[in-house]
Amino acid sequence: MLNNIYTNKIINLMLEYNGTDVTRINHTLKVFVFAQNIGKDEECDDRTQTIIEYASILHDIGLHKAEEIYASGILKYHEELGPEVAKKLIGNLAIEDSIKNRVYFLVGNHHSYKKIDGIDFQILVEADLIVNMYEDDYSLETIATVKQKIFKTKTGKTLIDSMYLKKESEQGNMTNFA
Repeated sequence: MLNNIYTNKIINLMLEYNGTDVTRINHTLKVFVFAQNIGKDEECDDRTQTIIEYASILHDIGLHKAEEIYASGILKYHEELGPEVAKKLIGNLAIEDSIKNRVYFLVGNHHSYKKIDGIDFQILVEADLIVNMYEDDYSLETIATVKQKIFKTKTGKTLIDSMYLKKESEQGNMTNFA
């Protein structure tokens, strides 16, 4: 049984790699928590959950390299360079090759929504979009469209509804809990 023994190690490698880039670190950790939560709520098996966790920690690991080489962090470049950086970070860890290869694939394709070919890929995309919706200040119309076109998991859809699409009048008022 896999128990994600390398999750903390990979988080630490990501932290070290990103150095003082707090924005990227925070983004990555938020995506990781959402991905981990969605995977567990969707009752993914241990292997799938492991892939989800490792890929979510490394999903944007190619950004620094893209900026260094291309002076740009556009999606195409960080997807292109991400797997190479991920291999340098986790290649020597005693993780099953098939898990590593799936992680590299997800890192290299996580913005290529037409390539989604499994629940691990779906969950990574949903977690990244949930965070991007806030960080990039998506309009409610855009959020609703993205939910309708891309989201497939019950948990992801519920998160979108509760975080972004619930009408103000339906949302609880914290003063009621005082």
